[in-house]
Order: sequence, then structure tokens, then C-alpha cells
Amino acid sequence: MLLAVLTISDRCSQGLLVDTAGPAVVALLSQGFPQAEFWTGLLPDDEDAIAAQLHELAGNGAALVLTVGGTGLGPRDHTPEATRRVIDRDAPGLAEAMRSISAARNNFAWLSRGVAGLKGATLIVNLPGSRRGAEQSLSSILDLIQHGLEIAAGGQSHP
Repeated sequence: MLLAVLTISDRCSQGLLVDTAGPAVVALLSQGFPQAEFWTGLLPDDEDAIAAQLHELAGNGAALVLTVGGTGLGPRDHTPEATRRVIDRDAPGLAEAMRSISAARNNFAWLSRGVAGLKGATLIVNLPGSRRGAEQSLSSILDLIQHGLEIAAGGQSHP
């Protein structure tokens, strides 16, 4: 199973900051999916580039693509818009769960505009760009992602 983590950050892509959120997300995913193959990437906050990379990853058979960053209210935060251009079907409960559960620890979680949905059988989920926000958000939905990937791949079992 191919799982992808795509960090979206102007400053990290320019070498001005080191990406800590993307590697933290990979570490969490590897606990839940120890047999998975991982792809990681880094892009600037460019909506067209993000959408193109999401299309490519889905076309290459990634079961899951987690984006990290670009979900806030900043003028260059366009990850949700790029994701909406790519997905065929929304999975709004994942984004709602991330915001709701994360907001219990950090009220600023309500400002995240991240979305989730499917491109074919590929589940795409937007996580916040801070390490803490990305870890909290992913932890809050990891069980849902595991089950969702099984169902998206054609499985019919329910807990």
C-alpha cells in the first residue's frame, strides 16, 4: 500500500525552514500502517502545482495522500482549493472530526479550512502545517482513515 505525505510550504520549499510536520506525520502513519510504502514530497503554496501533484499521486495508485500545510487563512493558503479541484467525492466527516477533536486542545483548530475526499479510490486529507496541529489532527482520525481505506479499496467489513 502506497501512502503519500505532501508538505505544502513556501518557506520549507525555499530552504528557509526545515519541515518537521511532514516527518512527524510519516512517523504516526508508520505506526498505523507498518507494512506501507511511503512517498514524501514538498511543494510551495501554489494551487496549480498542488493539484497536479495530487492528480499524479492518485494516478500512481496511492491509497492515501495527506497534505500538510496551506489550510489556514493566509493569503497563500490554497491547499483546500487545490484539493477540491481534484477530488470526485467529499468526505466531510474527516475534516469535521479533526477540527472538533483538535479544538478541544487548541481553539485555533476552528480556523483550519482543510478538506477531505476521494479521487477514485485515493483518500486525500488536508492536515494543518504546524507539527502539533498535524499530529493532533491525524491522531484524531487515524482509526477512521484505516477503515476508510479498506472501504475505498472495495472492502465491505464493518466494525
